[in-house]
Amino acid sequence: MGESSVKTLETRTDVSSPAAVETETRPESDRALISRLRAPRRPRIWFEILLIAVSYWTYSLIRNAVPEQKSIALANADWIWSVERTLGIAVEQSVNHAVNSVTWLIVGMNYYYATLHFVVTIGVLVWIYRFHPGRYAATRLVLFATTGVALVGYYFYPLAPPRLMNGQNFIDTVLVHQTWGSMASGNLKHMSNQYAAMPSMHIGWSLWCGLTIFAVASAPWARILGLLYPTATLVVIVATANHFWLDAVGGMICLAFGYTVSRTWYGAMPHRLPRHPEHTGPHPASQILNRFRTR
Repeated sequence: MGESSVKTLETRTDVSSPAAVETETRPESDRALISRLRAPRRPRIWFEILLIAVSYWTYSLIRNAVPEQKSIALANADWIWSVERTLGIAVEQSVNHAVNSVTWLIVGMNYYYATLHFVVTIGVLVWIYRFHPGRYAATRLVLFATTGVALVGYYFYPLAPPRLMNGQNFIDTVLVHQTWGSMASGNLKHMSNQYAAMPSMHIGWSLWCGLTIFAVASAPWARILGLLYPTATLVVIVATANHFWLDAVGGMICLAFGYTVSRTWYGAMPHRLPRHPEHTGPHPASQILNRFRTR
């Protein structure tokens, strides 16, 4: 009888063992899945083009869908202007009038404002994609997170640009010089939210470009140009009366958020990741899709 009891206990222990082992290994499997999701991978051109196109379309749709609260936006602009005067940094009007007196310079700035915002940003994305594929996903995430959080600012803090303020004598340089310089002026103004000045994504994107180039480029002249680009953009957004100085600060805060999100997910700043990704096998998302296809 004693032998029978021992065998029964041993049998029960053996039966319960596989469940215990499965419970112990499941968290490790989950950690492995998360690790694979976070691993830098070589980007695919078709996916990136589709992702960027859909993301920008969604961003524009949401930005322009924010209610244009004119009275609140103008009141916020008056408050921003008052704060800057208190701080002694309210020089936007002086810069606006001074640069506007030099026709060739202000016309150039109008086109700069309208075009380089997109051209340089796309150019930097392509450059990182081509020559630093291991850092591409993390760098792109910074840009996406920065732009995403900016939408929150547009919704909760409508702000009129200086050129739309009442009684402050700012010059809308696009209208005065009749240049195609802004989606927010002239015949194109109805296609864009007029009161989404805070934060400034011209600064958020240009600073992202500048810091990316400075951190990754090896040529000294390229790194210098990287730092000059957001500096020039800051002068342009003020000279054309499209933004206050403090709008630029808002763009910088959004960019800091973007870098925080990217570093949290990838465990390092983008430029500290390997230039070329290691082979990590098929993406977990692809495996999941394949499972559904085979069912």
